[in-house]
Amino acid sequence: MPTTTPDRPRESPARRRVLDTASTLFYAEGVHAVGVDRIIAEAAVAKATFYHHFPAKDTLVHAYLTEQFEAQRRTVADFLADSASLPPREVLVRFFDLIVEIGRRPGFRGCPFINAAAEFPDVAHPVRGAILEHRVWFRTMVADLLTAAGDARPRAGADILMLLRDGLAVGCYLDDAAAMRGIVHDALDRILGAPDDPKR
Repeated sequence: MPTTTPDRPRESPARRRVLDTASTLFYAEGVHAVGVDRIIAEAAVAKATFYHHFPAKDTLVHAYLTEQFEAQRRTVADFLADSASLPPREVLVRFFDLIVEIGRRPGFRGCPFINAAAEFPDVAHPVRGAILEHRVWFRTMVADLLTAAGDARPRAGADILMLLRDGLAVGCYLDDAAAMRGIVHDALDRILGAPDDPKR
């Protein structure tokens, strides 16, 4: 179905098919492993239609990451709205529980931003710009939660939690994802200090 939002014009079905197809393939197999011809074939669009919407493959990769970012922001906004009545420390713990939950889902292959960064080593590339934007957002959001929790050095804490988040993205994919929740709670206790209630 064509997508319409107040700040976005109606999206053509062909563009939507290309982006959906590319997103699935890029995440499952890697960006450089998937060629334009395959995306065109699986999305069932003409080559001219593809290049009308995405003049270059890198344009499509940027659109893929932008959409991933938008989806994550919506998920986090919903989570924060649902958690508004909780103490800030508990919000942080539950937020990382959510990351673990996502990492335990079938088909999880790590963080799309970390995966893409490994394929685009040039820090000046627009794709790396999209990745940086996501990381700045995450650090800022976590720093705000730490500030609300009374952390005296929220920016430093956010840097540490960024590393924890990156480690989770890799650990849930490569290690036993079921063990991650306990590891994360231990890490958060060490970073944030143990909660007043040991039963949490």
